Amino acid sequence: MKIRIGHGYDVHQLAPGYALSLGGIQIPHHVGSVGHSDADVLLHAICDALLGALSLGDIGKHFKNTDPQWKGIDSKVLLKKVCEMIHQKGYLVGNIDSTLILEEPKIGKYVEQMKEAIAACLDIEASDVSIKATTAETMGFVGNKEGLEAHAVCLLFPKE
Repeated sequence: MKIRIGHGYDVHQLAPGYALSLGGIQIPHHVGSVGHSDADVLLHAICDALLGALSLGDIGKHFKNTDPQWKGIDSKVLLKKVCEMIHQKGYLVGNIDSTLILEEPKIGKYVEQMKEAIAACLDIEASDVSIKATTAETMGFVGNKEGLEAHAVCLLFPKE
């Protein structure tokens, strides 16, 4: 077995009447993410990175947005299921590096909580999770506050 790297990307619309879930926690805001699940753009990007590292497809393959069992589900449940798939394939998560792109809200005060939530799902230390944030400098759908996006990369290594 060999060390594997994966990349994930996700995007969601923002709209009134929805909760804003980011990195496994709820963040108070006047708009939230629109999606079939809780639409946690960061956890979805991390799921895709993990799945991609082992050529297991993407989040939509495993958790279809047409399947009622996933309607409104907490994305931490999805991330835990992906982690189980990783373990079943004989791998462990080494680290996660991620970037959120959104104009608002500022997430600095929530980063440690997000890292803890993600680490708990993946059986790793919070210090193995990096979360950065940037804006789109008022350009495009993110800059117009119509949506948000996330990128994530992961490193997987074989179990001893």
